Amino acid sequence: MTVEDMDLTDAEIRARLLAMGEQGEDRLDIGEAALLLANLDLPGNNISDYRHQLDRISADLSGGGTLPGQISALSDTLYIQHGFTGDRETYDDPANANLMQVIDRRKGLPVALGILAIHVGRARGWDVAGLNFPGHFLLRISEGGAHAYIDPFDALRPLAEEDLRDILHRVHGQPTALEPSYVQPVSDRNILLRLQNNIKIRALGEGNRERALEVLQSIILIAPGNFEILAELAALEAQGGSIMSALGRLDGFLRRYPETPHGATIQGMKESLNRSLN
Repeated sequence: MTVEDMDLTDAEIRARLLAMGEQGEDRLDIGEAALLLANLDLPGNNISDYRHQLDRISADLSGGGTLPGQISALSDTLYIQHGFTGDRETYDDPANANLMQVIDRRKGLPVALGILAIHVGRARGWDVAGLNFPGHFLLRISEGGAHAYIDPFDALRPLAEEDLRDILHRVHGQPTALEPSYVQPVSDRNILLRLQNNIKIRALGEGNRERALEVLQSIILIAPGNFEILAELAALEAQGGSIMSALGRLDGFLRRYPETPHGATIQGMKESLNRSLN
């Protein structure tokens, strides 16, 4: 048995995620990162088994060439040959945002399916990225200076501008302007945050503060410099009575990022927390 084939401990998983979080690049090994996040919740699973499944799916991808050819090949491989689909019946099931369970169940949320498409497409050297589209995760695939927008929840259906407007209308419940920023690519780190945020929102909706804390603690590993996540995590810890933990987290952020533009805000948070101890 190789080291790769052995189960990872919780500490090992967190160390690997933190190493990814400390990378400055916009692009990460997104499939591996999503599997590590999934493994935090499913410590009994052997991550190597899922790596091999991703490798098999990637190896089955063939064809391409033109942009329509890439879309068709990627869709056929993921949604026909390997049977993945968007989970419309149990959309809010947290399993839909855990990549290990998505692979097991062959269904998931748009962002989880999008991560699969990104990983498999990039394994062939194709340019696949997530978009900053609100409310519904979409992908952009590019070739030779041309771009196409595709929906991972709908078997990578290519989307025209009218389709994008229809999605915005459905998300917001009213006609909404299609802002140029909505079709701009985002970093892989932001995609992973979006994945975990789905789990966190559902936990908070169920009143499960401990579960939300666990998810935020995983998010801060891959985005250690994200002030918004830091503030939310510290606030949730303080609400649960872990004020010293929250203070230590804020102090650690200031030591690590002494030039942060949020320094005054963090100092204010610390003062408020310290007053609550008196």
